Amino acid sequence: MLPFVTLSGDPQQDYFSDGLTEVLTGDLSKISSLFVIARNSAFTYKGKAVKVQDVGREMGVRYVLEGGVLKAEDTVRITAQLIDAATGYHLWAERYDRPLKDIFSLQDEIVQKIVRTLKLQLALQEQGYVLRKHTDNLEAYDAFLHGLEYFLRFTKEANAQARQLWENAVALDPQYAEAYAWLSSTHHFEWLFFGSADPSDSGGSLQ
Repeated sequence: MLPFVTLSGDPQQDYFSDGLTEVLTGDLSKISSLFVIARNSAFTYKGKAVKVQDVGREMGVRYVLEGGVLKAEDTVRITAQLIDAATGYHLWAERYDRPLKDIFSLQDEIVQKIVRTLKLQLALQEQGYVLRKHTDNLEAYDAFLHGLEYFLRFTKEANAQARQLWENAVALDPQYAEAYAWLSSTHHFEWLFFGSADPSDSGGSLQ
């Protein structure tokens, strides 16, 4: 991943974007399926205009994660983008807006959301899916992401957990079509692999 940039241009704010990069690099390194370049290598690109294709070639990575931080009065905005290093195409992008009440716990919260989304995005992409955010309700989106974490474990118990989370997601945002679609997948998965024959076991959310 590349160092997150300070979008305000104020060098006195670099400590926050650098800290976010440090924490995110450490958390991503804990994902066994990912190869994450070392912090020292990543920071050689700090402040430089680079092409992700060059980064991919020089560092031997398939994906590049980049982003920026903007602090303004009592709010903070953090953006993150996952890019295919070979083509330069954006695979995923997200923006996080939060009140600036406790900056470091806020940083940890956002880092975990980025890690979770990135991990799921990569896992789904390997299976031919593209994960996109189709709701403005952050609680619904968070429930949706948690549901994916459980669903991809492919066990009966995890499937039930995913169903409950996606039911919560559509309750929070009744227009959340993607959550409805994945919710229906839990019923199909249970019928296909565990032989559920109870037609009343539909959770009620699809009626």
